[in-house]
Amino acid sequence: MKLLLTNDDGVDVPGLEALLRAARTLGHDPVVIAPATHQSWCSHTITAHRGVRVEQRADHRFAVHGTPADCVRMGLLRLAPDAKWVLSGINHGANLGADVYYSGTVAAVREAVLHGWPGVALSHYRRKGVTLDDWERVTPWATAVLADLLARPTPPGVFYSVNLPHLEPNETREPQVVFCPLDPNPLPLNYRHEQEADEFYYEGDYTSRRRKAGADVDVCLRGDIAVTELRLF
Repeated sequence: MKLLLTNDDGVDVPGLEALLRAARTLGHDPVVIAPATHQSWCSHTITAHRGVRVEQRADHRFAVHGTPADCVRMGLLRLAPDAKWVLSGINHGANLGADVYYSGTVAAVREAVLHGWPGVALSHYRRKGVTLDDWERVTPWATAVLADLLARPTPPGVFYSVNLPHLEPNETREPQVVFCPLDPNPLPLNYRHEQEADEFYYEGDYTSRRRKAGADVDVCLRGDIAVTELRLF
C-alpha cells in the first residue's frame, strides 16, 4: 500500500525519518513529500498568490517550497495520486487539545481528508527544556499504532491525531494506547515582553494548561499514547 508522508518541520528532520522507518517496517511503500523549510504552527495555510516549486531530492522523496497543505495537494494531484493514506509527522512536540487548529502537522491530514483520503497525524510530546533525541524509542510505538489504525475501516471525514509521550530514560514501562477525546482547553495566554525591542514572544507551557480527565492532554502527559478520532463533518 502506497503512503504519502509529510510533516510541518521540514523534509530533513529526524521525526520524519522515524515515520519513514515505521511505514517501511509495516511493509508499505512510502513517498515523502514534505516542506523544504520549517513550517510549524502554520495551520491550514495554502499558497495561492505565488508559484509552488517542487524539488526532487531522491527517488520517492520531494521537497515542496510551501506549506504542509501544499505538500498534500501536490502529492495527491501529481506526485503520489495512488497513495491510499496520508501520514503526517512525527512532529517535534505535541499537538494536543486545541493545538490541532494551529498545527501544520494536523492540517496536512485534514487537507487529505477534505479530498477523500484518510490520514493520521503523529506528534511527540517533549517536556520544556528537554532535547528530544529518543526517536529510536518512539518509532516502535508509532509503528504499533499505525498497524492498528491503517487496518481499520475509516468513514469519510474521519482522521486521527496521535500524541506519543515523553518518558524519562530510566522509565522502563511501555506506554498504553488510549483512545480518548480532544481536550477543549487551550494553552494559557502568556507572552514575554522584550522591552528593548518592544516585542512580545509567546510562551506556552503544557504543564500549566487545564486538563480534562481522560482527554488527550491528560493521557499523553501522564505517559501514555493518546489517539484521538477527529471529524470534519
